[in-house]
Amino acid sequence: MNQQSSASSPQARRLFNWALFATLLAVVVIMLGAWTRLVHAGLGCPDWPGCYGFLTVPQSESSIAIANARFPDTPVDVEKGWPEMIHRYAAGTLGLVVFGLAAYAFRHRKLGVPVKLPLFIAGFIVLQGAFGMWTVTLKLWPQVVAMHLLGGFTTLSLLALLTLRLRHTKATPEPRTTGAPRQGFRPWLYGGLLLVVMQIAFGAWTAANYAAVACTDLPTCQGQWWPEGMDFQHGFDVTQQVGPNYLGGQLTADGRVAIHMTHRIGAMVVLGYFAVLLALMWRQRQASGLTQAIALVALALGVQILLGLANVILHIPLAIAVAHNAMGAGLLVTVVHLIWRHHRLPELNTASAIHTTTINREVTA
Repeated sequence: MNQQSSASSPQARRLFNWALFATLLAVVVIMLGAWTRLVHAGLGCPDWPGCYGFLTVPQSESSIAIANARFPDTPVDVEKGWPEMIHRYAAGTLGLVVFGLAAYAFRHRKLGVPVKLPLFIAGFIVLQGAFGMWTVTLKLWPQVVAMHLLGGFTTLSLLALLTLRLRHTKATPEPRTTGAPRQGFRPWLYGGLLLVVMQIAFGAWTAANYAAVACTDLPTCQGQWWPEGMDFQHGFDVTQQVGPNYLGGQLTADGRVAIHMTHRIGAMVVLGYFAVLLALMWRQRQASGLTQAIALVALALGVQILLGLANVILHIPLAIAVAHNAMGAGLLVTVVHLIWRHHRLPELNTASAIHTTTINREVTA
């Protein structure tokens, strides 16, 4: 069965719809994780996967008494328990959807639908669940928290890639020039993706160590362009011991400032890199047919930078901070989409050439 017929099969279309739903749900899970962290509810339930041994947050007097007896060092706080459990419910639902995707793809593997990627995502979601457990059991150890955040973005990227592979594009490609100039952008696109991933990692480390509020002014930090006393060794010490409890962070102010400044510098590097790359690609947009993909990356990057600035100026308001996390995911997905579209250009050019040759033969016959 050829790729076009398999892509248009009912099974592939059904799988695409579920993959798209899973991708959107992954964004929601990322936002809920950010909300949980920002309201300091990461340890709202001291155990895993339940909450004080219950399926839901204990609320009745008897349930709270039992919970407090089970965990005397962490008394019940209902307002912090619910964000944590809502995040877990959403993440659990995403896991079930991903397992369903993998099972459905494996069942219909002979019809040409992708199988390896759904199975890989299912395996990765198990690892992500383990990091979710360790986040709680290791008391928000920054290394685990950062890896858990990166795992969430990785899951989203993989689901977005699966959705793109399953999407059946019926539009006829625009006329294009030779592929050589466009091929030259490929390593730079991968370089941009690496920079975005690194910046997300810096953001995850910033969040895990509660360093977002280390600098509260712009464009300087604490009134200085390069704050004195920044301790990068302390700020990026990944050998720190586990526990006893990292809620609120344990680093010194100098370490947190170093983390915050690194995240700022990373944002400027990403902005400058993509400003040049997208400008060069925009000059060839008519020939490549990547106008929409380029514009989406530029829009996501611009909004993300504005949200980052607003976070500092307005002192991390909850809604903007959550949106900043969501748009970070959006930027990553748009870059993946641009790379995917760029990879398909030779295929689309070949299809267009075959289609044109067939028409010419029919006309001259």
